[in-house]
Amino acid sequence: MDALIEVSDMYKIYNPGENEVRALDGVSLTVQEGEFVAIIGHSGSGKSTLMNMLGCLDVPTEGTYILNGRDVSHLSDNELSDVRNNYIGFIFQGFNLIPNLTALENVELPLIYRKVEHSKRRELAMEALKKVGLGERMKHKPSEMSGGQQQRVAIARAIAAAPPLILADEPTGNLDSKSTKDIMAILNQLNEQGNTIVLITHDDGIAANAKRVVRIMDGKIEEDFTREDSAVTRKDDTDDLVVIAGTTI
Repeated sequence: MDALIEVSDMYKIYNPGENEVRALDGVSLTVQEGEFVAIIGHSGSGKSTLMNMLGCLDVPTEGTYILNGRDVSHLSDNELSDVRNNYIGFIFQGFNLIPNLTALENVELPLIYRKVEHSKRRELAMEALKKVGLGERMKHKPSEMSGGQQQRVAIARAIAAAPPLILADEPTGNLDSKSTKDIMAILNQLNEQGNTIVLITHDDGIAANAKRVVRIMDGKIEEDFTREDSAVTRKDDTDDLVVIAGTTI
């Protein structure tokens, strides 16, 4: 298995000098192809900054980021845009669907940017929607669907072109408990099919769905363990949760 993500000694520093803020403080992280990794942390922990780096939405102050064999640490905005378009499928908390487009058209949209010809992108979009259980809802617009269904469209959009990395940022944050379970089941199924997934969350219960959990605090990785690890115990100082081997009790 090859490394898809290789982050080495990464720093993101704001206001360098006396009042500097180290949003990331020497982070190193490797994610292999086919892994399902949850990156968890509270507000201000650095997880959102790390997500921006992994998603090529920003570049580090120092350090390197190798994505799918390419150093993307210090690319220009246009180069980063190309990397995002070709290598990363995004799933956001807010769905980010175009209101006046159907589910099918929403899923096709990034394929247009990839210059996929019409018949092929229609085929890919339909296949992706069927994978997430929306084969009968392709012509519906976002306003005609529930939040859970809208997030399924967003997942279909993320996977349609089979990008190497699926980056899910708080994907269940706007959903009820049933829809949350449905979405996490879909993500687990996609991972079982070989998709590499990095999930960003503040919720221990959501993180427990992943096979590997990385906890970040004050810009540093505090813990990194798999659910199969034995005798893994941690105590969260904020809400007194105790988590053993990835399961909240």
